Amino acid sequence: MTVTVRIPTTLRPLSGGVSTVQVEGSTLAEVLASLNAAHPGFSDRLLDSEGNLHKFVNVFVADDDVRYMQGLATAVASGQTVSIIPAVAGG
Repeated sequence: MTVTVRIPTTLRPLSGGVSTVQVEGSTLAEVLASLNAAHPGFSDRLLDSEGNLHKFVNVFVADDDVRYMQGLATAVASGQTVSIIPAVAGG
């Protein structure tokens, strides 16, 4: 199942500068594993040492925040878009 992953500007050096990447996966965990396999370094930036999403990274599947769904177990249907959005802080 092919899905599109939107890459934020700060992480584009890992994806060769492209803003979207096509990968395979039926859950968010599988999508992120495929993304890291195709473009090494994403897991280090998105996941903590226990394999959970970093608190400062927001991930959306089809405009829904995975924190309010099943997290990494969130189902991702073929053709859907996964958006990685780093948290913004400051004042």
